[in-house]
Amino acid sequence: MKLLETLLALGQLDHLPRAGWIQAGVPEPESIAGHVLGVCHLALATAGQVEPRLDLRRVLTLVLVHDAPEALSGDLPQQASRALPEGAKQTMEEVLAGRLLHAFPADVQTAWTEWCAQETREARFVKLCDRVQLGVRCLQLTRSGQVNLDDFWDGLRKEDPSEFPPLVVLLQEILAQAPEKPPTV
Repeated sequence: MKLLETLLALGQLDHLPRAGWIQAGVPEPESIAGHVLGVCHLALATAGQVEPRLDLRRVLTLVLVHDAPEALSGDLPQQASRALPEGAKQTMEEVLAGRLLHAFPADVQTAWTEWCAQETREARFVKLCDRVQLGVRCLQLTRSGQVNLDDFWDGLRKEDPSEFPPLVVLLQEILAQAPEKPPTV
């Protein structure tokens, strides 16, 4: 894919909604691009507080590529992902990332591999920022009266942010404002 076609394809992220919010009945779900921007803001605000220092350029590159394949696939909801054979979603995303990122410099292409492997602190930090941004959005929706977000809250409660103390504090603050889960009968 040539650079212009790649940029046009990536521009679709602005119009593609996050599928999980649709399934939860959110009337105006955020776009994939809106999510990526939120993760960028979160990473910018917290990366400098992490010790030892993270490479901010790599962090932001990882944020920008982490959902790039969704420009061609759309956002696949978790229920659909779970129904696929083991590794099928990752294989699809690798193929699509290869098509999209081919027009970018090699370090951007390498960032995709780094994101998938989750072996570097930067990649793990971005993965956690991705999850915490979900919490920020979930809290925004809850404050606006949205219900039916229990699955999102349950997933956030299972996160282990301990590798990155600034995100520990933020996730605790978010979860402290989460609605109480009704007792099961």
